[in-house]
Amino acid sequence: MKLPSFIDLQKRERPWDAWLLLIVCALMGIGVVMVYSASAVTALWDFNDEYFFLFRQLRFVGVGLIALLIGLKVDYRNYKRFAYPILFVTLFLLIAVAVGGTVVNNARRWIRIGGFNIQPSEIAKVTVALFLAYSMSKKKTKMRSLMIGIVPHILLLLFIAGLLMLEPDLGSCLLLAGLTGCMLLYAGSNWQFILAGVGIIAGLGWLVIANSNRMARIEAFLNPWEHAQDSAYQITQGFVSLGNGGLTGTGLGDGLGKLGFIPELHTDCISALIGEEFGYIGIVVVILLFIALAIRGYLIAVRANDDFGRLAAFGLTTVMVMQALINLAVVSGMMPSKGFTLPFISYGGSSLIMCLFAVGVLLNISQGKEDPFEKIREAKERQRIEEKLQKRRERLMNKHLKQS
Repeated sequence: MKLPSFIDLQKRERPWDAWLLLIVCALMGIGVVMVYSASAVTALWDFNDEYFFLFRQLRFVGVGLIALLIGLKVDYRNYKRFAYPILFVTLFLLIAVAVGGTVVNNARRWIRIGGFNIQPSEIAKVTVALFLAYSMSKKKTKMRSLMIGIVPHILLLLFIAGLLMLEPDLGSCLLLAGLTGCMLLYAGSNWQFILAGVGIIAGLGWLVIANSNRMARIEAFLNPWEHAQDSAYQITQGFVSLGNGGLTGTGLGDGLGKLGFIPELHTDCISALIGEEFGYIGIVVVILLFIALAIRGYLIAVRANDDFGRLAAFGLTTVMVMQALINLAVVSGMMPSKGFTLPFISYGGSSLIMCLFAVGVLLNISQGKEDPFEKIREAKERQRIEEKLQKRRERLMNKHLKQS
C-alpha cells in the first residue's frame, strides 16, 4: 500500500518539502503581527514611531528569505566540503565578539559588521550543527569509539562553550550541549559514554553558574513570587499576562503586558503576549506548528540520501525545536530564565535569518538529489578497478604464454 506523501519515507528525488515552508510561513506571519502588537507602545515612547520595530522586523524577514533561498539553491553537500572553513569563521566571530563586541544588558553578545549588529551565537547554532553532521558522518561506524566518536566532539563543545561564556551566554552553551548530545545519540554513539560526558559537563556547568547573578535566576525560578519585584519580575509578569488571557485571550492589541509591565516583551517573552491576546488556544496553535515543524524536519532526516544529509537535517531541526521548547518553558515557569527568542516569531535579525537559512538547507536536503560529485567519484573508482583488473588479466595471460 502506498503511503500518503505527507509521511512517505521513500528515499528518492522529489520536489522540496512544501509542507515545511508552509509551516514556517505561518510562524513568521504570527511573528510579524505579534512583534507589532508587542512593540508598538514601546516604539512610540522611545522612537516616536509605533512602526519602528515592525519595519525592522520586515527587513529581517526580507533578508531571511534571501538566506532561505540561498540554503535552498546551494547543494547541501557543499557545507560538508567547506566544513572546516565554516567552523573557523564561526570561531573567529565568537572570539571577535568576546574581544570587541557591543555590550547590551551587561552581556557582550553582538558585533557590528557593515552597519548591522550580528549575534555570532545564533550563527554558531547552525554552523556547529552542520560541522557535527560532517564530522559524525565521516566517522560512521567509529562513532561508538570513545576516543574517536565522542571525545573530539565534546572537546569542540567545551572550546565553543568557553568562548560563549566570555560574553557571557550560558543559555547558548546549554543549547549546544543538548544539540551535541542528541546528535551523538542519533549518530550511533555509545549512550553510556554520553551519559558520563553529561555528568562531567554538568559538574563544570555547576561551577560556572555558582555565582550570585546566575544563582539569583535559579532562586527566582524556584520562588518567583518571593522575588516578584526584583529578579523574578519578568517571570511573574509573564504569569500575569498568561493568566489574563484565559482560554480565548483578550483580543489582538488589547493585551496589558505591553504597557511597560514586561521587559523585552517583543523578544524573549513574546509568547506571553500571544497567551494574553489569543489565550490558551493561541499558545496551543503555536506549539502545534512547532510540533509540525519537528515532524517535517525529522522526516527529511529519515529520507535523506546520505549520512551527512541525515545528520544535518536532524541537527538543524533539533536546534530550532529545542530553542522553541526552552523559550516556551521559560515563559510558562518550567525553566529558569535563559534569554532565548522564539524562532520565527520573536523580534531579532540574527536568529530569524539563521533559522530561515537552516530551513533553506532542510528544503534542499528534502529534494533527495543525488550527489553529482559522488557519481564522478564512483565512475573514476569503477574505471580504476577495471584498469587494475585488466592489468592483472594481461599479467596472467603473459605468464601463461611464457609457460606454454
